Amino acid sequence: MSTDDIAFRNAPVGLALTEDRVVRRCNLRFCEIFAGGEGAFDDTSLSRLYPSEEDFERIGERGLAVMRASGRYDDERIMRRLTGELFWCRVRGQSLTPDDPFRRAVWSFSDLSEARPVVALTPREREVAMLTCQGLTSKEIGRELALSYRTVELYRARLLEKFAARNIAELVVKFSGIPV
Repeated sequence: MSTDDIAFRNAPVGLALTEDRVVRRCNLRFCEIFAGGEGAFDDTSLSRLYPSEEDFERIGERGLAVMRASGRYDDERIMRRLTGELFWCRVRGQSLTPDDPFRRAVWSFSDLSEARPVVALTPREREVAMLTCQGLTSKEIGRELALSYRTVELYRARLLEKFAARNIAELVVKFSGIPV
């Protein structure tokens, strides 16, 4: 085994090499994060690791648009382990084929579950939460999701209630796992 192979296999973050959003190779930490044994993810669609097919499609569309412009994408989102458990995850990707960003890419995954517990959220609430974590305003989220500003405000109000936060700043702090 080469030094590069040893480094990839034992990296402290989950790593996956994908082709068209299908895992072709992943490391041990990726297997640990997503609760599968070695080889459990070979030729597996990443859709299996999302809370729903709708989340997979929607986040994929957003990620593809960003990767077409920059070749990179990152966010924090809720993902699903093979056990079915949902958890917060930091995801970062780099396309290896800029002309077709998803054709071949490398992704890193960091489990945030210890610092950020999952609260039961609808797919739309997850989207609003994810974009709020990225620092977008209600108007910006509305444009991104094709929702009215007032609808986004309703979703944010639900998130404030579910997370027992007094304002958006406190909500973002709770999303980030920083103790308040």
